[in-house]
Amino acid sequence: MIRSHCILRTERRGIHVDQSDLLCKKGCGYYGNAAWQGLCSKCWREEYQRVRQKQIQDDWALAEKLQREEEAAYASSHGVQTQSTTPPQPGHTSLGPFSKFEEKKTNEKTRKVTTVKKFFSPSSRTASKKETQEGKTSPSISRHASFDTDQVSKDFVEFLKNLQKPGREIHKQCRAFLVNMSSKKDLGADELSECVQDFYQNLADRQMTHFKGSSESVEQVMDQVEKYIMTRLYKSVFCPETTDDERKDLATQNRIRALHWVTIQMLCVSMDEEIPEVSENVVKAITDIIEMDSKRVPRDKLACITRCSKHIFSAIRITKNEPASADDFLPALIYIVLKANPPRLQSNIQYITRFCNPSRLMTGEDGYYFTNLCCAAAFIEKLDAQSLNLSPEEFERYMSGQASPRCSSAEGEWPHTGQGAGVAATNPVLAQLNHNLEQLSSISSRQEKVMEAAQSLQADLLSWTESVQREVNDILEKYPLTCTVSAIDANNIDNDNLPPPLTPQVFAG
Repeated sequence: MIRSHCILRTERRGIHVDQSDLLCKKGCGYYGNAAWQGLCSKCWREEYQRVRQKQIQDDWALAEKLQREEEAAYASSHGVQTQSTTPPQPGHTSLGPFSKFEEKKTNEKTRKVTTVKKFFSPSSRTASKKETQEGKTSPSISRHASFDTDQVSKDFVEFLKNLQKPGREIHKQCRAFLVNMSSKKDLGADELSECVQDFYQNLADRQMTHFKGSSESVEQVMDQVEKYIMTRLYKSVFCPETTDDERKDLATQNRIRALHWVTIQMLCVSMDEEIPEVSENVVKAITDIIEMDSKRVPRDKLACITRCSKHIFSAIRITKNEPASADDFLPALIYIVLKANPPRLQSNIQYITRFCNPSRLMTGEDGYYFTNLCCAAAFIEKLDAQSLNLSPEEFERYMSGQASPRCSSAEGEWPHTGQGAGVAATNPVLAQLNHNLEQLSSISSRQEKVMEAAQSLQADLLSWTESVQREVNDILEKYPLTCTVSAIDANNIDNDNLPPPLTPQVFAG
């Protein structure tokens, strides 16, 4: 009955996402991301730069319009005074304040256009001095760095030693980039992300063109660069104050807590947790998705997502006795996220999106699993009655806590021992919970009996002690104990008058 009902619900709603929906909306073939409006990182950067360039052009158009209006207003209000005074020299303007505004706008545009390509230009003495001065105040390269950061730095240096001259150049560029980033704490998260992504792209291009490295070796180098860079920048770029990541984290956690009543049957997940191997894989998947928050490097966070997903595929394969499909994976991933309620889920997703090596998110299994995690988080945010094949009234009662699908519909009470088989068939977790509650109730009653017996024994011991004391006192009063001293012992202290000791004698029989 449950199986047919689940099939019916799957046909009616189904947590189904076509593989084409996971790809970039521009049709480039790479995986898209909800944080990039369904685009891949490459198309999103192009779109972001196009929008930014358009914004710059709009700013210039607005500045020119304001300039014309200011000139017209100035000419109309001060025309007479201008004629009475000496005409201005050619090449000079009377609009001093607006000239300053134009100069400031030009400098701002120049600053925005400048990219991290300057890190790859030959260093000068001035740049070296600036690097030294800023390096003194940079928290990411200070002597008080944590043990993990120091260890990552040592590993990075050891890795670059094998590259010899290219390794020294890479290390120099990374240090210059870190020093420069320490002075950009006031930038927003998107600007910081673009700086890091530009650095990744330019460094990878330089390796391919100047160092003639293969794609595999370049990928290895970029993994080490990402680990070194992001370990040092983690505290300043993860969940920055300029974003609403923390607010989204709290909203997601509250949402998942409110959905605690969602069962595995409602999601039509193809996993049977009564099978020990399946239950073990579910626990490992939950552990991996929770462990993601403890990692600092985006690649390590992706590795946690990948391990979690592989455990889910294993659980589905063991349950169905056949390879798991993509349609089975997403509902199971949603179920795991609901059970785990990972800490700072939105912040971790945004952190990976902003600062991970883009090639990992665009292709490969890491990109596929990460895209599915983003879909799962979006589904949980929009979960409604229709998604779970419930009526709006039922959904509202469950969300408000007035009812629970795990309770008896007639009495609203938890099932008892007589209903154990039915509970196990519908929800093995609930069956185990009821069994544990019964054992706790039995232990509680036994503990109460033991406490009563202990208190009775304590009272008996106190009364027995008092009765023994009374009997002893009565005997002492009835038969008083008197001690007398022998005359011999009193008068002859040295025992002079004592008879000699007896000697044994032998009698002949």
